[in-house]
Amino acid sequence: MPSQGHGRRPPQEGPPAGASAAGGERLQKVLARAGLGSRRACEELIRQGRVWVDGRPASLGQRVDPARSRIEVDGQPLRPPEPLVYLMLHKPRGVVSTVADPHATQTVLDLVPHRTTRLYPVGRLDRESEGLLLLTNDGRLAERLLHPRYQIPKIYRVWVAGRIGENALDQLRRGVPLEDGVTAPAHVRVVDATEEGSQLEVVLREGRKRQIRRMAEFVGHPVTRLLRVGFGPLRLGPLPPGQVRPLTQEELAQLRRTARLP
Repeated sequence: MPSQGHGRRPPQEGPPAGASAAGGERLQKVLARAGLGSRRACEELIRQGRVWVDGRPASLGQRVDPARSRIEVDGQPLRPPEPLVYLMLHKPRGVVSTVADPHATQTVLDLVPHRTTRLYPVGRLDRESEGLLLLTNDGRLAERLLHPRYQIPKIYRVWVAGRIGENALDQLRRGVPLEDGVTAPAHVRVVDATEEGSQLEVVLREGRKRQIRRMAEFVGHPVTRLLRVGFGPLRLGPLPPGQVRPLTQEELAQLRRTARLP
């Protein structure tokens, strides 16, 4: 992040800020795509007067043409935006879903070879859970995919202890009272069941911390293994644990449609 020790200087001669921006992009979006933080953080940079466009202080909500406008932050020209990257990772058990964790031996970003841009996991899987994790630097798409308003379905294969009965299944489907409130209705079906354990398919449209594990514990069938196999239109498929691949153009198009993005 640029330091606050630079940047405020007298306006230079030139067109009014944003004069060339008809039909352009919002400035905070351009700043965020250039790696200066979230849109909210970039809005704060603008409020602090640290962002100038075409020699004049920028204003919040201003539209710019990144190809034509001269954008500076703390007196330094804005660097070119990072290319947008979309990766699917099969997170193995024992790896944490954070960008950095001083207590972890390995994070999901350690599994991405030849990484040249900052990436962030979309949602999380706890350390002992496995499966599909989306990594991207597209903040707008990530925000849409995680926002409760859009109710993006997430599909899990869940192994639990014991043969699960209809009463427990009905409660999982209707909603389970947890310490942070009753869970939303979920789709749950039995894939296989023996006296030793049951295999379930669970589809959630909300995402609380360790939600499935807490739900299963509540109904008396603790989770022994949890694998996410789907996220919106994406499917894990045959991708091996610990491996990563870029999304196909069709997968990305489907994901953007699901998130209601152009």
